[in-house]
Amino acid sequence: MSAVPASAPGRVAPQQRGLLTERIARQLEHDIRSGKFAVGAKLPSERELATQFGASRNVVREVLRRLEAQHLISVAPGRGSFVSEQSSGQARSYDALYRAGRPTVRQLIEARIPLEVEIVGLATERATEQDLAVMRAANDGLLHATDVIVKANADLAFHDAIAAASGNPVLRIMLSSISGMMFEMMLRSNSDPSIGEPGVPHHPEILAAILDRDVELARRHMREHLRLGLRTYGPDLDVSVGVMAQQHIETLLRQENGHS
Repeated sequence: MSAVPASAPGRVAPQQRGLLTERIARQLEHDIRSGKFAVGAKLPSERELATQFGASRNVVREVLRRLEAQHLISVAPGRGSFVSEQSSGQARSYDALYRAGRPTVRQLIEARIPLEVEIVGLATERATEQDLAVMRAANDGLLHATDVIVKANADLAFHDAIAAASGNPVLRIMLSSISGMMFEMMLRSNSDPSIGEPGVPHHPEILAAILDRDVELARRHMREHLRLGLRTYGPDLDVSVGVMAQQHIETLLRQENGHS
């Protein structure tokens, strides 16, 4: 694991803090799932992790809370953090199965198109006023966010809100099973100027079609929205989603450090 240089760990800008948290959590999760840290092993201390990754201890605490929420570690006050034993269900989670196949960005887009085009069609027919309010809130959150992590979370929330409005829990669970990889793509798409290609429908156009109950238009907008990546990802299109995300996080962190 290589450290990320940080000019002033105690005074990290909000976006850089989110990127550091994402990077460190991804690395430690990989080390735990791959067996580099055995079950029962004690992780390095907060101070050691902060030094290793060039981050503040507050960032490291955020990472540890996230890993604990994922049941990857248990935190014993005064003793440290220990790798938890993974149940068979956790070990065979869909996300782990997908990542074992090292799916590329292209393959994720190919999977999302038929799934989300069907989802948005059903949501356009079935969405309640409460569903529409959740979609509006997620769309507004994305439009007004400036931090890339916040943007990616709002982006994910918008697509999940549409899935919830479809009224089909199976489809929503199917979409949720790839949400981790979707989030990684959204980190890229919400910080890449080329994604703003003119004439391509994005969330506001998709939402407007849903509000108008125009099923065919909503389907067409979703399809065009998802297909944009096939034109804008360039060489990254056939790189695994995880590698693409890691490289992009590193690029964003270098840019943040250069501006600090």
